[in-house]
Amino acid sequence: MNVLTCKTLSKKYGKTPALSGVSLNVESGHIVGLLGPNGSGKTTLIKLANGLLTPDDGTITVCGMLPGKGSHAQVSYLPERAVLPEWMSVTQILDYYADFYADFNRDAAQEMIHHLGIDLKQRIRQMSKGTREKVQLIMVMSRQAKLYLLDEPIGGVDPATRDYILNTIISNYNPEAAVVISTHLIADVEKILDDVIFLDRGCVVLESSVDEIRETRGVSVDALFREVFKC
Repeated sequence: MNVLTCKTLSKKYGKTPALSGVSLNVESGHIVGLLGPNGSGKTTLIKLANGLLTPDDGTITVCGMLPGKGSHAQVSYLPERAVLPEWMSVTQILDYYADFYADFNRDAAQEMIHHLGIDLKQRIRQMSKGTREKVQLIMVMSRQAKLYLLDEPIGGVDPATRDYILNTIISNYNPEAAVVISTHLIADVEKILDDVIFLDRGCVVLESSVDEIRETRGVSVDALFREVFKC
């Protein structure tokens, strides 16, 4: 089943194209790397899927629905920058998510918070940038959504924490769901990816399974990315 489908999707900012005729499918049960250089359209695509932007042309659907009230209940979104209210404590954030999202698994969230040694009484404004991002990722991955959209989920955390976060992504998403990860840290996330989509200047230049890349090209995803996008 396709969780996310784009058909000739296009979006411009003024006269500048961000996406041009993008067609792709993301299947349930797959973790997909959305990869490309800065300005390639990754964040625009994620925002369109989350209903934060409106396409100029073409269509985008989540679980067969156009972005809107119905699809919002199926999507769990991690923006590139943390947006948790700085005055809230971790406990208040847990309360907020439990009230706002019927599919929020509070026990799972608290277990991850405890594992990372985060104080439930600590307020967001008292945290380091990395800890804020950990808390927000925990909230996002503790929902039982059908599509997880993660924009740079490990960009602000130290290397020692990345493996735990990646394992969290693997173990906490519904196997009937799909995960789309936009990141520049390809070597770090490659081991959990099933498929990759390369974007360049708003166009899809490669859509492939990770296994196919390794078997037919004999290189890692990171090595292929460097080859495709070398300066």
